[in-house]
Amino acid sequence: MKVLLVMQFPLSGAGTGTFVSKLSEKLNELEDIEVVVAAPDIKGPKGVKFFPIKPPFKAVFVSHPQYPNAKRFSELSSKKITEYYLSYFRQLIEIVEEYKPDVIHIHHAFMLSWIANYIRSLYGIGYLVTSHGTCVYAASLDLRFKSLTSQALQKAVEVTAVSHHTKKWLCKVFGAKFRNKVKVITGGIDLEAYSRDQISYASIEKKYNLKGKDVVMFIGRLTKEKGVEYLIDAAKNIDAEIIVIGDGSHRKYLENYTRLKGAKNIRFLGYIKPDETRQFYKRANVVVVPSVWDEPLGLVILEAMAMETPVVASNKGGIPLAVKDGYNGFLVRPRSAKAISETVNRILKDEILARKLGQNARKFVEERFGWKKAIVPKFVALYKKVSQATNYMRDERLRVQFEREELEREKRELAEKIGHTWGR
Repeated sequence: MKVLLVMQFPLSGAGTGTFVSKLSEKLNELEDIEVVVAAPDIKGPKGVKFFPIKPPFKAVFVSHPQYPNAKRFSELSSKKITEYYLSYFRQLIEIVEEYKPDVIHIHHAFMLSWIANYIRSLYGIGYLVTSHGTCVYAASLDLRFKSLTSQALQKAVEVTAVSHHTKKWLCKVFGAKFRNKVKVITGGIDLEAYSRDQISYASIEKKYNLKGKDVVMFIGRLTKEKGVEYLIDAAKNIDAEIIVIGDGSHRKYLENYTRLKGAKNIRFLGYIKPDETRQFYKRANVVVVPSVWDEPLGLVILEAMAMETPVVASNKGGIPLAVKDGYNGFLVRPRSAKAISETVNRILKDEILARKLGQNARKFVEERFGWKKAIVPKFVALYKKVSQATNYMRDERLRVQFEREELEREKRELAEKIGHTWGR
């Protein structure tokens, strides 16, 4: 079975790109699946065949670290959107012509799904759409994207969402007519890469002067939706070093806000190497996720939990799918600096509680979010259904073609008979 995964944004720098990369790498280990990834990036996932896409310009749903100055799709004129669409359209048709997939897996319920619907009609290839949340947000801002996406979702053989909240949101924006079709399959976590026993944080402790200090960590895109200012507000009441990892359009504002608040215990590190990121997950006493929007399910939460680090997160969107309050972390009221500081301090002051939360978090992730055990088998089952639909469409096309050819043959024979009769 040949599967083509298509991504609208770079594979590095954001959770959806990581999702696509890890899914393709794990699929690539299976004997009965041949996987290919197409995305606007320089290189693809490790060991996976890759088709680079060249977009005509950079655009985003909300933000993307690889596209720091890009406009949102909702800010683009219809002409620019058409230019963007046609560029992807031409390139994906070329990829389909060359690779001839049995299944197309589109990531984000957006314009790539429109192209997949076209390919289904003309090439007879079934497709699956996965909504990661931000695509729904983009469509909720601009009704121009609603109709075509709704049609594409209806024609998709399968649709998945990364959380129950994302499913509910998807159906609210695009219509509930395909609600029963949507299945919830979360992102996964590479348990081997995020194993506490395999990682030492000695190098970052020395580099960032962390010895003897408690560490509270935020990691993610620095945008308004992430709510980092509420962690900054809480900083004065937290006796720990607060490390902010990541970058984005809101960074300068947040740095200025930190100075305005006089928060001396906050450091902005920007983007750091993956090895250092994993070290920080282990070194941190607490990871804070103070989102103020309906977060689908942040990958950083799963990474922290896999590293047995307690998580304090806003009770928003798909976050409660992973964080079970009081069992493997704590959920707090959004936009509440007081709730953040009180809950973080509770963990910092109670080593037994912190250890229990971390152990429960790792166990929970192993059972629910491991790529090999929990996530990949679900997608493989869906791919088989999509492949069956593709085979049916191909068989139907062959049948129709055969009947057409038979009809043409009968017409020729009849014409020859009539001609022969008239020639006597």
